[in-house]
Amino acid sequence: MSRQKSEIKDPYELIIDAIDSGAYQPGDRLVEAELAERFGVSRTPIREALQRLETQSFLHRDGRSLMVATLDHNQIGELYTVRAELEGLAAYLAARHAAPEEIRVLYDMVESDREYVDDPQTLSRANRRFHNQLHLASHNNFLIGQLQQVHRTMALLADTSLVADGRGEQALNEHLEIVRAIETKDGEAARKALKQHLSFAFETRLKLDAGELQSA
Repeated sequence: MSRQKSEIKDPYELIIDAIDSGAYQPGDRLVEAELAERFGVSRTPIREALQRLETQSFLHRDGRSLMVATLDHNQIGELYTVRAELEGLAAYLAARHAAPEEIRVLYDMVESDREYVDDPQTLSRANRRFHNQLHLASHNNFLIGQLQQVHRTMALLADTSLVADGRGEQALNEHLEIVRAIETKDGEAARKALKQHLSFAFETRLKLDAGELQSA
């Protein structure tokens, strides 16, 4: 196999990445021919990728069309529940296994992310990088794999809770508390801080959806 061929990404991954980056939003229609042209691949692997994504509930069918799925109120709650348990475990394990260098990287990310506090979309991307780095610090590949799937599903949420006034600064302070607990090797404190962080994020999202909070 040539080097060029080995570097070509799977159409499934390409579509997932496009959803995750916001190129395709919840409710957008995905057209097989357009995707094939966009990614420069034949329609057969695109068709197979779409079928796989539909099976995984990233897409739903509306008549003959496939649309990026939209999560309802109950599904959002279920997603946050699973995410809190898995990420809480990741924080607990990071407190036991993270190297000093990994902890310093997490601290650096919190501080560097403060420059994006008034830019919710950029801060949202930085937030994902921070959480991914925390997952890696758990040193548990099975858990990391599950969390990758959960975070991909988060892309099906229409917007980030970081658009709420003041939420960006609050979230970064919560990140700092998590890292401090990891540094002191207090697994239960790290788990608790992480789960509280996601509880605040979920509550903020519910208030935004109810129109109780202003967006930035």
